[in-house]
Amino acid sequence: MDVGFIITIFLIGFIGSYISGMLGIGGSIIKYPMLLYLPPLVGVAAFSAHEVSGISAVQVFFATIGGVWAYRKGGYLNKTLIGYMGGSILIGSSLGGFGSKLMSEAGINLTYGILASVAAVMMFIPKKGIDDIPLDQVRFNKWLASSLALIVGVGAGIVGAAGAFLLVPIMLVVLKIPTRMTIASSLAITFISSIGSTIGKVSTGQVDYLPALIMVIASLIASPLGVIAGKKVNTKVLQAILAVLIFATAIKIWLDIVEF
Repeated sequence: MDVGFIITIFLIGFIGSYISGMLGIGGSIIKYPMLLYLPPLVGVAAFSAHEVSGISAVQVFFATIGGVWAYRKGGYLNKTLIGYMGGSILIGSSLGGFGSKLMSEAGINLTYGILASVAAVMMFIPKKGIDDIPLDQVRFNKWLASSLALIVGVGAGIVGAAGAFLLVPIMLVVLKIPTRMTIASSLAITFISSIGSTIGKVSTGQVDYLPALIMVIASLIASPLGVIAGKKVNTKVLQAILAVLIFATAIKIWLDIVEF
């Protein structure tokens, strides 16, 4: 370990967690490819897909704590939505986290590519009128929300993510939840999801603790800062940023799968 290694891992954690707080995601959609490609590119380390997914799982757990704490006031956290989707995604992510030990690196990357592709398509579907709904009048299909969260949880647990990059489009497009409520509630659901995936990764020995610790420190600093920024940015801009990030990541992952 040297200064270059610490700085590289810290910056990856900081950038990913800032975006996490701003967009209501755990940040793995950013940090997974960054951890996989940047350290070897600058010559400080080279992580396997299993190690990256393990580090991501632990980091997401702490990034979402900071984000939820920053959103605790203002009425943005929908407790009913968090309860239904959080319980289901916890079960799914636990199963995925344990099961990922049996998968090859190519299988993990393939799962990630499929999830990112579905999320990218959904983010480009028009979302008209959802931000005109008063926060205290938001309604949604509870069983549909629970079922979709369970499916997302399994896939998210496999790749060490918490699934928010897919949860956010589902909440916006399928459940019709207003953007800022989606962002805040997604962070809380993602926190619950990360419990299952983190336990699964730690118990199966897929976590490299030193880079995970560096990224956790970066997360606790950057995530609340991202929340502050997200509250000031227009909701359409937030949706556009997330759409572009997911789309770019999906393309990169699929290009690597094809090359592999």
